[in-house]
Parts: sequence; C-alpha cells; structure tokens
Amino acid sequence: MQPMSRSERSALCNSALEAGQDAPTLCEGWSVKDLVVHLVVRERHPLGATGIVAPPLSFLTTRTSRALARQDFTALVERVRSGPPVWSPMALPPVERAANTLEFFVHHEDVRRAAPSWEPRELTTTEQGALWRSLAVAGRGAVRSSGVPVQLRWPGAPEGTGATTLRSGADPVVVSGEPSEVAMLLLGRDQHRGVTVEGPPDGVRRLRGSDLGL
Repeated sequence: MQPMSRSERSALCNSALEAGQDAPTLCEGWSVKDLVVHLVVRERHPLGATGIVAPPLSFLTTRTSRALARQDFTALVERVRSGPPVWSPMALPPVERAANTLEFFVHHEDVRRAAPSWEPRELTTTEQGALWRSLAVAGRGAVRSSGVPVQLRWPGAPEGTGATTLRSGADPVVVSGEPSEVAMLLLGRDQHRGVTVEGPPDGVRRLRGSDLGL
C-alpha cells in the first residue's frame, strides 16, 4: 500500500482537474490554479519557496508564482503529480512522508470542501493513523501562537494511541475528533465536522481566536 502522502497527491491532482483552474478553494483568495502553483513552488523552486517559511522573502515566492501562473494548468497539475525532483530532499521517502502527509491531505480538502455540497470522506484507520502521527509533530507549530496547553484526543483510535499533547501545562484545552477533521481545524480551516474543543473558557477562546496553521 502506498503512503498516504502519495495517494493524497494523486487524489488532489484528480480533484483539481475535475474542479477546474478557476474553482475556489478554502485558501482565502486562491483559485485551484493558485493552489497548484503553490505546490509546484514548494517542491521545485527552492529560492521561491524560501518566502513560504520566511515572510521577509515573500517577494521571491510572489515572483516565482507569477511566472508559473502563466503556464498551462494541466501541465502544472501533472508536475505536482510526478512528485518532487530527484535532487530534492523530499524525494527521500521518510522526508516525503513527514513533509507531505498533512500538506496534501489538507490541500486536497481545500479543493473538495470549497464546494457547497462537500461531505467528509471515509478514511481507513491506517490513513487516520498517518494523519494522527503527523499532527503529533506538526500540530505543535499549529497551536504555538495560542499560548495555551493543548491536548488532542482521537476517540476511535487503536488502543494506546488516542491522546497526544501539543503544548504541556495544567488545565489543557482538549481537542477531540477524527484526525482528519482535527487537522482541518488546527490548520485554520472552518470546514470541519465532529470536532469538540473543551477546557477552561479562556483557553478555548484563546485557541479559537489564535492564528492556527503552519
């Protein structure tokens, strides 16, 4: 069975082509083509990608993105589908899984859930587990700006794997739900279902009001 990072990559590309380049996404102000361009920059243009993680260099990302946006949409999608180039660290399977499992799942849902009739997908326990493991690491950065203790709980998890702490401390805010839906919440998307956020009222307010995401 292929890693979820690869299956979501392929599924995202299929959904992007089905939706069309001008369709909206959950990424504010981005069309499907804008999202595809972002993925190409991230994997194939190291200089342009620096602005994604270093805002003072965002002009490099903007410049690279504008050049790519003039290219054919289908060709850009197929570039994403083909995966990272051989010279990229992301071509190494462990790095690719760590960097892309959440990235491609959430961006796939950014395309899917922008449609008014969206419904959550039925994911396997293995797929939910892959997202859960990614959340246990990436989730720490996602909630850092909240400044409050945060614990995640997965009610339907295999025995012994259903809780993880993102920020330690007394009286944590507890976020519970399927990993796929928790991922959407923690990465700043409003379109999620079945997630509960419980704990001290001030902590819940601060978490919900913070700049969630990576």
